[in-house]
Amino acid sequence: MKAGAGRRVLQSAGVAAVLLLAGVAQAQDASAPAEPVQEPFLIDNSHTVGYRECSAIGGARLEPSADCLAVMQSEPEPAVVEVPLDTQTLYTYSYWHVQTEGPANVYDVPDGSVIRQIEPGFNFVIATDTPSAPGWIGIQGGGWMHETDISYVAASQFRGVQLLNALEQPFGWVMYPLYPASRPGGSQDPDTGRLLEKYDRFNVFASVEDSEGITWYMVGPGQWLEQRGVAVAKPVARPEGVQGRWVAVDLYEQTLIAYEDDTPVFATLVATGLPGTDTNEGLFRVWARADRDPMSGGVGSPRAYALQNVPWVLYFDGDISLHGTYWHDGFGYRRSRGCVNLSISDAHFIYDWTAANPLDENGEPLTYVFVYSSGAYGQFGISQA
Repeated sequence: MKAGAGRRVLQSAGVAAVLLLAGVAQAQDASAPAEPVQEPFLIDNSHTVGYRECSAIGGARLEPSADCLAVMQSEPEPAVVEVPLDTQTLYTYSYWHVQTEGPANVYDVPDGSVIRQIEPGFNFVIATDTPSAPGWIGIQGGGWMHETDISYVAASQFRGVQLLNALEQPFGWVMYPLYPASRPGGSQDPDTGRLLEKYDRFNVFASVEDSEGITWYMVGPGQWLEQRGVAVAKPVARPEGVQGRWVAVDLYEQTLIAYEDDTPVFATLVATGLPGTDTNEGLFRVWARADRDPMSGGVGSPRAYALQNVPWVLYFDGDISLHGTYWHDGFGYRRSRGCVNLSISDAHFIYDWTAANPLDENGEPLTYVFVYSSGAYGQFGISQA
């Protein structure tokens, strides 16, 4: 995902005329013309084959064939189904951001005495009582806060998707409302007649690079999206020794794909660590699980934070975890202090789904988390505030 103007696709070690979804293969066939031609967008993966009907797209050949047009018409949306909304968590809990610049007071009763203070930082509390005392909010852990010191934040209802065809065809999400360009390297064009909203999904029918080396995805007839405004679900090979249900986190695309052995079954957007608190790459095992867990850190520093009742937590790299996120709706961008932020509904799905794995020596479901980057890991993100 958004790796900045210098982002480039990876070179593939595959055969000519094949584009790995982890990067664009640019091997030249011996019979290729002197003028470089973009290789077809085909996927060398046991579960991803790409759109062969559109494989002639590339270089100066941007007009789809009749067969390519037919497949775009017959498959306008990815073959996926959204996971259930976690209504119990979303509608049971009321999340409030502590917004005072200095310490925030917590009172024993409305208009009562201060019993403690919440130090400055990125802090959230959970309301337990909002209607009984106008202007005051009862909070989890006891006490009351004045409504001028906190503000309600609606948790994201974004949901990832179960894959009906095991990623046999590539697809992605858009990160913000936009019109496709009518050609690679072009500007947004309302004349394409297709406005894509934030988190809308699209099929990838072909791929080319513009003169600056930026990849563009063909998502419909005369409709092209630049890679920096989208995230594409890219399969990855199962690491040696991993079996059962496991997840792969792609730092480049800011996506997570869940696998049953070699078969991808679920895909979604995530938000991983910002520069300075990067999410570590590697293969990890989940060592602890919690359906709710408070999180805090950096006490006394400008980066202090305290978050009540973070839901659906899977710890895999020390105190770094996969978990539900109620304080932002910025999935698809780097945004965290190192954890892998998921929407609440997605985290609930992964938490329950991995519980079916055999138990390890500590009595925890044996679940692997593979963190990697399918491209040059960018240095851009959104600040927590």
